[in-house]
Amino acid sequence: MDYLPYMWIAVMVVMAVFEGITTQLVSVWFVFGALAAAIVSFFVPNFGIQFAIFVGVSLFMLIITKPFVKKIKQVKAEPTNADKNIGKTAVVVQQINNTAGTGQVKLAGNTWTARTVNGEIVDEGQKVTVQEISGVKLMVTPLAQK
Repeated sequence: MDYLPYMWIAVMVVMAVFEGITTQLVSVWFVFGALAAAIVSFFVPNFGIQFAIFVGVSLFMLIITKPFVKKIKQVKAEPTNADKNIGKTAVVVQQINNTAGTGQVKLAGNTWTARTVNGEIVDEGQKVTVQEISGVKLMVTPLAQK
């Protein structure tokens, strides 16, 4: 069983490389578990004990680092210039019909594809209020139904 330290070092290297490739914090805990198992393997030749150390240390690292990982992995919504249009009034220049997949509004000199929030049909010339932006479409409600 002289090969066990090398096996654990190989596991550690593979997990570290995998972590480096993914950059998603999915295997870093196994690096520490494999390191602990490699150290133990020099003193305890029993694979079962080494594996238990590997699993235990990996779980321990996962548990103590989870709050930190959650904090750094939170995706913050980046506001765009288009967000300034939310709450503004636009004029329908092509009938908005979600079922037909049609609809355009004019807002601040720009023409946008638009859909209604509730699926209602809005005719040309009516005014609408921008509720949100979904991709490149404005989600609107008729002005009378604020």
